[in-house]
Amino acid sequence: MSDNSWIAVDAMGGDKGLEVMMAGVAQASRRFVGMRFLLVGDEAAIRESLTTHPHLTAHSEVVHAAGIVASDEKPTQAIRRAKTTSMGIAIDLVKQGRAGAAVSCGNTGALMAMSKLALRMLPGIDRPALAAPLPTLGANDVVMLDLGANTEVDARNLVQFAVMGAVYARTIMDLERPRVALLNIGTEDQKGTGEIRDAAAALKAATDLPMVFTGFVEGDRLARGDVDVIVCDGFAGNIALKTAEGTARFVADLLKRAFSSSVRSKIGFLISRPATELLRHHLDPNVHNGAVFLGLNGIVVKSHGGATELGVATAIGNAAKMVRADLTRRIAQDLAAIGASTGQAA
Repeated sequence: MSDNSWIAVDAMGGDKGLEVMMAGVAQASRRFVGMRFLLVGDEAAIRESLTTHPHLTAHSEVVHAAGIVASDEKPTQAIRRAKTTSMGIAIDLVKQGRAGAAVSCGNTGALMAMSKLALRMLPGIDRPALAAPLPTLGANDVVMLDLGANTEVDARNLVQFAVMGAVYARTIMDLERPRVALLNIGTEDQKGTGEIRDAAAALKAATDLPMVFTGFVEGDRLARGDVDVIVCDGFAGNIALKTAEGTARFVADLLKRAFSSSVRSKIGFLISRPATELLRHHLDPNVHNGAVFLGLNGIVVKSHGGATELGVATAIGNAAKMVRADLTRRIAQDLAAIGASTGQAA
């Protein structure tokens, strides 16, 4: 059983360096009282950084790691060095039960490969799915999965993703019965591949789960707030995610260009600044940071490589919520329930 009060942090991962990682951990320690941190990486560098965040010293321990997983390192190479790298040791701390979750801003492929090898899958889960919250116009974010871990899936995988996504939404967003939909090219029952239609039939039959299956959703409704969980294969999910991120940057750059085009526009910017600041905050990926590999026998959270201090703190906060809510156990329970309601294993 993992110690739910500890989070293992790969302090050497990420594009912005150790200081941003440490500042993010320090912010998280103030926001999430009671959490403690195993800071994994170069011991001398981490201890020097701790002098800048003295309050964090009482809530953390340093675990030395001599190596770092490079951003372009192949997963097979990273696995061979798992016992000596900050990423590999952080994951192993979860396996040992010393930490309830691991958080890293490092190489996504390496993180997934090492996590799957070290922690294994939960019973009833065939493949892990990468899930993350995305901003919407609704009252809360939407959880989307899979965002790139599996490019090809079958109906069984999609059903498993739906169950895991619903548990995640209940945990992170405190929703009693999340609305779950399958991403498709249309909302009619006959649309989509056979796998998507078969998954829809299984989810319609699973009426005993604490979620509401709403059917299909199209790509233009991702950010409307109509549903709480959107399920798809990793190929479509990754394209949708990158398109959404690109669109957000496009809108922000377009507004910046428009407001700087003339003196009148600059005056207009000053008048509308509160609204534009709200928009900037809503679209800031650091506010929604922290994707999780659902389906593993342990919690591993992937932060954006370029995350700011706020982004790192947000990812750690999501990890803390999942640990405290015992996410893995709740996923196992719902998988057993869906197997019973459909008359077969999930």
